[in-house]
Amino acid sequence: MIRAIIVDDEQHALRHLEKKLIKTNRVEVVGMYTNATDVLKDLKNLSFDVAFLDIELPGLSGLDLADLLTDWNKDLFIVFVTAYRDYAVQAFELHSIDYLLKPIMLERLEKTTMRIEEQIKLRSKEDIATPIEQSSLKIICFNEFHVYYHNTPVKWKTAKVKELFAFFFTHLHDTIQRDLIIETLWPEVEYQRAKIQLHTTMSYLRKMLDAMGFSKAITFSNGCYTLRIDRFECDAQQFEKLLEDTPVVTDDTIGMFEEIVSQYSGDYMESNGYEWALPKAHAIRQKLLHLLQMLINHFAQRGATNKIQQYLQLLVSCNPYSEHAVQQLMRFYVQIGNRGEAVKVYHDMKTLLIEELGILPDQSTTKLYDSILNG
Repeated sequence: MIRAIIVDDEQHALRHLEKKLIKTNRVEVVGMYTNATDVLKDLKNLSFDVAFLDIELPGLSGLDLADLLTDWNKDLFIVFVTAYRDYAVQAFELHSIDYLLKPIMLERLEKTTMRIEEQIKLRSKEDIATPIEQSSLKIICFNEFHVYYHNTPVKWKTAKVKELFAFFFTHLHDTIQRDLIIETLWPEVEYQRAKIQLHTTMSYLRKMLDAMGFSKAITFSNGCYTLRIDRFECDAQQFEKLLEDTPVVTDDTIGMFEEIVSQYSGDYMESNGYEWALPKAHAIRQKLLHLLQMLINHFAQRGATNKIQQYLQLLVSCNPYSEHAVQQLMRFYVQIGNRGEAVKVYHDMKTLLIEELGILPDQSTTKLYDSILNG
């Protein structure tokens, strides 16, 4: 049985809800209160799973009481009860599992108690889950954003739920203002409507994370959200961590660097078209270009012609507007006696610059091209 307390300043409302909860055959009411002060005084004598709170209480409001109760027990479920629909948004911000509008219908209350029952069962499974099961989250960020749980693709309730998680993951462990999220993900939507859409999307995302064993992963405080998850694998994070931990290419580390470059299948969330991801994508791309140059220099010192060609071509492919990269590739082809390829590299860049930017190659590149033609 679900153990519950009810807090409402109207006695008839207390009795009405108590009777409805008993009719669900799922709930045992262990306490009823008409104000928040009495609840707080009695906490040390209480053991309960869910609190049904009227929002408008004398003195301390139901919203404030919910804050104190969840501080006392982070696993406690909160259900707000109100006659005013406008409180719904605030209810979601405080991580309530549900809110009920007065007068409360038994059918609606059944849905709420079933949801609580399911969450309690889920938590019981989490308690016996092994560390291996809890860390089976894989996140792919290169080219297209994908999330896998136990090697199975996550099914998103909506495209916005996926984008919201991608946004949070990009700012993992950072504190993000609610209005910034709204401006970023719902820029064309009127503010109040966008706020409701955010909280609906947030509710779906929280349920999905709970189902994967990441209960309470998203927290809300002082108008800001934070995503905190630690047990996962991510290609982009591994890429950045390797460069941070091992900044120099050596014979011992070359294998790791080549492997990480092979996993770079495209820019950060490139195929998703998230404009807000562009700064992150640019930052990681710059790290890739720096790594490619280090690989080229490493193999040049060892005279590994095939490797030099491989990574020079990749460098130009990743940064086709770079005069420096193109000049390196042109000189390489000249050195191995392939002037024809050097000329082709120049013309490919010239065509790209004219068609895309309406400009010609830099004078230094043109001068190199002329010297190749003249032998």
